[in-house]
Amino acid sequence: MSETAIQNQLDEINRKLDLISSELVEVARQRAELDDLKKDLTLVARDVFNSSVTELEDVAPFVNTGDFLHLIKKILRNINTITSLFEQLENALDFYRDAKPIGKSLFNDLLELLDQLDRQGYFVFAKEMTTILRNIISHFSAEDIRLLADNIVSILETAKSLTQPEMLQTVNNAVTVFQSLDTENIDEYSPWRVLREINSPEMRRGLGFAMTFLKNISNVQDELPNNS
Repeated sequence: MSETAIQNQLDEINRKLDLISSELVEVARQRAELDDLKKDLTLVARDVFNSSVTELEDVAPFVNTGDFLHLIKKILRNINTITSLFEQLENALDFYRDAKPIGKSLFNDLLELLDQLDRQGYFVFAKEMTTILRNIISHFSAEDIRLLADNIVSILETAKSLTQPEMLQTVNNAVTVFQSLDTENIDEYSPWRVLREINSPEMRRGLGFAMTFLKNISNVQDELPNNS
């Protein structure tokens, strides 16, 4: 074997020895770190143990050794129930995560709606309505409210009749005529002038309307149960 080959083998052996030395140094360093960590964990564990013993001394008079054993047995007997509870909790958390964006969107829509109602004056209107209700309550007695409840159907029927188009038109015509009158300058009528006016077509129609109206009112009054 040539000297070159021998030298190459020696160089390869030295290189491998250097690698082994480096690995041994790294292993020694890691072992030292593990030893330091072990010492630190031992100190921490000792402190935790001493603290636990100190804390448990306060509850020792209230706890028996058998209580822990009974608790462990109870947990083992109900392990399926506990597992089911955890599964339900996971499902609830999943539902919360899924529903959170929807709830946030609904909350934002609600805030926008409330802001719109406020800008349109609904809240001010509701506040004034409470003032109206407060005045009604302070003005009317409980007996008045009871009588209102007993007659609410008749009142609503009357209101329904008053809101019919022909009734509203008649009332509107009467109001229009009254507004057009000059109440400060009403002509004076003598008995002779009254007699002349009665013969006019307008007065005859007016008297006919008044007589027909009063006659119908009298007929309806006679048909009421109290007058039968």
